[in-house]
Amino acid sequence: MAKEKIILTGDRPTGRLHIGHYVGSLRRRVELQNSGLYSKTFVFIADAQALTDNMDNPEKVRQNVIEVALDYLAAGLDPTKSTIFIQSQIPELCELSFYYMDLVTVSRLQRNPTVKTEIQMRNFEASIPVGFFTYPISQAADITAFKATTVPVGEDQEPMIEQAREIVRRFNYIYGETLVEPEILLPDNSACLRLPGTDGKAKMSKSLGNCIYLSDSADEVAKKIRSMYTDPDHLRVQDPGKLEGNTVFTYLDAFCRPEHFGRYLPEYPDLNELKAHYQRGGLGDVKVKKFLTAIMEEELSPIRNRRKEFEKDIPAIYDMLKKGCEAARETAAATLDEVRKAMKINYFDDAELIAEQAKRFKGEE
Repeated sequence: MAKEKIILTGDRPTGRLHIGHYVGSLRRRVELQNSGLYSKTFVFIADAQALTDNMDNPEKVRQNVIEVALDYLAAGLDPTKSTIFIQSQIPELCELSFYYMDLVTVSRLQRNPTVKTEIQMRNFEASIPVGFFTYPISQAADITAFKATTVPVGEDQEPMIEQAREIVRRFNYIYGETLVEPEILLPDNSACLRLPGTDGKAKMSKSLGNCIYLSDSADEVAKKIRSMYTDPDHLRVQDPGKLEGNTVFTYLDAFCRPEHFGRYLPEYPDLNELKAHYQRGGLGDVKVKKFLTAIMEEELSPIRNRRKEFEKDIPAIYDMLKKGCEAARETAAATLDEVRKAMKINYFDDAELIAEQAKRFKGEE
């Protein structure tokens, strides 16, 4: 029998979601949810993970759970097709993480490139919170609890998924085939793998203030694009311009479609021609930025408008999340039962064990 195809993916609630999240995985999740190719889709708000480096600011995490939920619904995630839930409300994930810790060495965690990068970013070198350090184990619990076959994420998460696969293989080797080994699903557009910040920095980050948020107003988006990093040597319109490291063209690679030219820039047949003109000189940054602004407004205005509608009934959003948590917990509990059985720690469910022990001790009398 063919294995069920199941998606699991999520985001940390440390702020509103930005277009890096959107092109990196959120847009793809919506497409996959609607594709009919997957029997189940689980999308979670990783509040427990967010607390590992925000433990002294729980209110920040608490407030942003609803922001992320609104962004999910506005982007097109549908609670009738996807189970949307909050990580901390599924206690089975903690128990799975605890068991998986015995399958991973400290040195293996230290070698994880994503962990190393994140530790440096947060200046944790001297004192790393254990919860943060063991994030790859926690993520393996998230994935395996729902028997996810497919995890759509950005390129930076590849080492995490590989570590989850290692944990699955090790568990199955020791305890027998129990867990499902996940596959990573990267964005198919290379520009979407890791969208840079508006300032040209490699990472779009809330803390760096270089994000365009899904919920930004049209004016805010236009203002951020006007100040966007381009080619610092492209001082005059007639100067030849560089595409490498030019954030405006990276965003066009991620968002531009052929039909946009007919609507907003009919003098060019496609993006290649626009790039060629910029490179040979005679095309100013202002014109290219206006084109990008029109494209972004077309993409973001439906999301913004849907979000405003959802904001009108916040209790209904919490009710949706509660129902999602109940459904997710049911699934996770079933997996945990299988794990406990495989590990032979299901003492009270194992009638055979009880009878066998009773017989053994009776025989000793």
